[in-house]
This record gives sequence, C-alpha cells and structure tokens, in this order.
Amino acid sequence: MLRLIFLLVILVLFFGASFFINVPKTSSDELSDITKQIQDLTNSLNESIKATTPLESQLNNLKKQIDGIKNRLSFIEQDIATKEKGINKSYENLAKQELILNRAIRDFYIKSYYNSPIWVFFSISSAIDITQILAYQRAATNQDKAIITNIALSIQDLETKKRNLESEKKQLFSLKLSLDEQSAKLDEIVTGAKKYQAGLSSKIAELSAKQQEILGQRLASLNIPRSAGTAAPACIDDRDKDPGFSPRFAFFTYGVPNRTGLNQYGAWGRAKAGQKEEDILRAYYEGISFETRPNINIKVQGYGEMPLETYLLGIYEMPDSWVETDRAALKAQTIAARSYALAYTNNGESEICTTQSCQVYKGGNKGGNWEQAVIQTAGKVMVNGGQVIKAWYSSTHGGYAFPTSELPGWAGTAWTKRVVDTITGAVGSFGDLQSNAYDKDSPWFYCDWGSRSQYNKTAWLKPSEVADIVNVILLARADSGTKEKLYQTDKPHPYGGEVWNEERVKSELRARNITPYNSVSNISVSVDFGGGRVNSVTVSGDAGGSSFSGSEFKDWFNLRAPANIQIVGPLYNVEQR
Repeated sequence: MLRLIFLLVILVLFFGASFFINVPKTSSDELSDITKQIQDLTNSLNESIKATTPLESQLNNLKKQIDGIKNRLSFIEQDIATKEKGINKSYENLAKQELILNRAIRDFYIKSYYNSPIWVFFSISSAIDITQILAYQRAATNQDKAIITNIALSIQDLETKKRNLESEKKQLFSLKLSLDEQSAKLDEIVTGAKKYQAGLSSKIAELSAKQQEILGQRLASLNIPRSAGTAAPACIDDRDKDPGFSPRFAFFTYGVPNRTGLNQYGAWGRAKAGQKEEDILRAYYEGISFETRPNINIKVQGYGEMPLETYLLGIYEMPDSWVETDRAALKAQTIAARSYALAYTNNGESEICTTQSCQVYKGGNKGGNWEQAVIQTAGKVMVNGGQVIKAWYSSTHGGYAFPTSELPGWAGTAWTKRVVDTITGAVGSFGDLQSNAYDKDSPWFYCDWGSRSQYNKTAWLKPSEVADIVNVILLARADSGTKEKLYQTDKPHPYGGEVWNEERVKSELRARNITPYNSVSNISVSVDFGGGRVNSVTVSGDAGGSSFSGSEFKDWFNLRAPANIQIVGPLYNVEQR
C-alpha cells in the first residue's frame, strides 16, 4: 500500500496537482438538497395517495419535479463518472512513474549516507570547500525532505478526495433507489388517475345491459326534438320558476343528444354572421368536397318512389324564415339532407323513413324559401373519399359537435369531427359559451329536462333528493351487487324486483361503514371547456364531500332521479336557489 501511495505521490509531483479532477463541494451540497426534495416529494405523494378527488393535475406537477431531479442526478452521475475516469487514468500511468519513484527514494538514501559530515571532513582538505559542500548537502537533503513531505500531504489530500467521491457515489446510488421507488409510486397513481380520467368519457360501461336499456327508454320518453323545424315544444327554463321549496337544485344540459354533423341552429347563427353554405358545412364536416349528382329516384316509406329533388321539397327540417345571407342556412340544410338521403338509401337501393329517425318528410312541396334553396343547390352533395356522406345533423349541439366515435353506440366516421361551435372557436366559461355559441338562440340550448306537476311543473330537486342520488352512487361503488335495486323510487322496479328507498340505501351504507348523506348543501362541476364535457361533480353536505366523474354522476342521476327528470348530454351545469 505504501508503494502505491508513493507512486500516486510521484504522479502528483510529475503531472501537477491539477491533473486529478477535484470533487467540488457543490456536488455534496446538491445531493443533500436533492435528498430533502425527495423527502418533501415523498410527503406530497403520501398526501396525494390519501386524496379521493382526481389528482392528475397535482400528479403531473410531482412528475415534473421528479423529472427535474432525475435530470440533476444524471448530471451529477456524469460528473462523478468523469472524475472516476480521471482517477482510473492516473492508476494506468502509475507503472510508468514507478522507476522515477524508485530512483528518487534511492537517491535520497544515497545522499543521506554519502553526504555525512564525516565523509566530507576526510575527503575535503579546504575548510571553505567543506563549508560549501556541507551547505549544498544540507540544501539537497532539505529539498528531498520537502518533496517527501509534499508527497505525504498530497497522498492525504488524494485519499480524502477518493473517500468523498466514494461517499457521493453511495449517496447517489441511495438517492436513485429512493427516486425509483417514488417514481414507481407516482407512476402507479398517475396510471390510476389516467384510468379515472379515461372513465370520464365513458357513458354507461359499468352499468348492466338492462340499465343501459332503461336509460335509453327514459331518454326517448322526453321526446326531445332533433329537428329545428319541428313543432314539438321546447324545454322549459325553470330558473325563475318556484317549485314551492328552497333550497333547491336543477341540472341544466347544453344542447340535445347526438351532437354530430350539422348544428341547425348553429348554421343559422353562422348565416347571420355572414357565412355561406359551403363554409357552414365545412365547419361541421371533415375532409369534404362538393359534387353534383344526377336526380335519381329514391324510395320513401309510405310514399313510394320519386325523384330525389322532388323528395327534398317535402323535407321539414328547418324553419322557412331562416333567410339570412342569401338563404345560406337553408342551402346548407338542403345539401346535408340530399347527401343524407343518397347515403341512407345507398343511391336509391333502400327505402328511407319519414320521421326524425331518418329526416322529417311530410310530402308535397314546402314551398317558399325552402323550395328556392332546393332549386339553387340542385344535385349538390358532400363527398368524402369519393363517397357521398351520411350527413347527420340535429337542431342544437349546445356549443359543441362531436365525431361519431365519441357518441355511445356509434361507429367512427371519417367525415364527422370535434367542433367548438363558437364565434372565437374557444370557450373559457359557461358565460362565455352562452354569449358566443352559434346556436345560443335555440330554445333547446340550455335546458333542465323533465318535470313534476306537484312542483309547478319544474325539474327542481330537494337537497334530500340529491343526497339520495349521491348515496346511490356511493353504494353502487361499494357493492356492485346492489345496482339492480337502485332505480327511481316513484315507479315500480322495471323488471319486477325490489327497489331500495332512501332509508334502505342509507342503512346499507352504514352497514358498510360509509356515512350517508341526509342533505346536500352545495354542488359544483369541473368542466373541460375545450372538449365540451363535465369532468367531475363535487358534492358537499352533512356527510362531508364526495367527487364523481361527470359520466358516472349523470348515469346514476338518470337512473334514480324522480319522474322523467334527466341530464341528456355530457355538458351540464347545476343551478342552485
């Protein structure tokens, strides 16, 4: 070991102390700082794990912190590797310097022996010479001593640096292990959060087939008009109607179901803003071009066979009074209706129905501006990929259009797309949506659907009724086997089973060590205004606070809410009075 130390010392003397890469003090300081950060991060993660509300935003924050720490650790690791490489290189050069070290040690002992004052005295005759030689010998000996002393100090400094480097390597290894553990925890939580977020867009995937069927039946019972030209009554805005109790809650939906393709009231809004029919249609359909097709015969249910252009004259899908900007809205509708009819009948091979299930046809000639729009767009259709598109449309999208791939039970199509249907193409709040949506003038734009005659024909709910809906969700979460007993209590079980009332649901929750709600005091929604959906619903009441995904809350609300009260789409708001 002593020999190795001397070799290292000679290297220091030969190359200079600067040859070795110093381990700066800042590395240790930074590692200590990172250690503290990881401890803080661990505390944050532990707190996050306990949380019950969606954590994606917070978790993304923590992930950024971890990524930053990883980058710093990576830099320090590279720095340490560089230092270690320099030291290893020095060891490789030791063999070359061993001869120098041996010669220096030999010369030192030779000088120590032969430069003895006795030898000088007997070999030199002149006193002056003796004095000079002794002085020279003393200086040479002192120089050798100084070299050896410096070597010893250098060895001590080098060994200290090596120990520090090894310590930092161990600390780095420990921190990386700790960070990997925290990263694994974070990944697990993020994965869970993302699965939760993915569930936000799902509709009734966790409900039974029977419950899905019931939801469809309840929605159909509302008779929501799909066409802007229908004479069906609009929904009633209950915000200023008193049901006779307070406090109260009502759930308002933006738009009607099946928000895909042309937004009829949106087309009218765009026409009033000066847009032409082709621009309007491009706003709602993806990758389309316009072509002119011949006036073939098609089969119309109950009316036999007739030319396509004759059939279009009897379509009642849009009010004849919408004549802004040279009938742009009406023209857009005729092109959509013509395209739909050709695609639906496979160019006349099949029969088309005459109701909202296809498009409303009443026979004859509607006349007026509609007739002029049909004539002015004669033969014009929308094409995608060489095929006439099935141009779906509905009266009111509520400020957003969706591709068919995002509608429950629909297949994806190349010509439908996501649209933020506002003047600015963006939405920042409910107020912004209600001010800038192209279809804001629709009577179905913002509605609370359903009513109860005993409460002034409104859809207002009592705090205890909302509490019951929340309790049902909590029970279904805790025990999926209870789901078939959680239908609305004011009607018989749809399949002849048992329906648990409010008190029974509370009792079942207590039996599972869950505190039920007796009353709800506040409800808030978290909204993705870019996507037009409610992300989560947060409820506060006498049992504390609970959060649910937007789709989970909507589906159980629609199964449990009394009478025919429903939330009919992915974007809704809560009014409280």
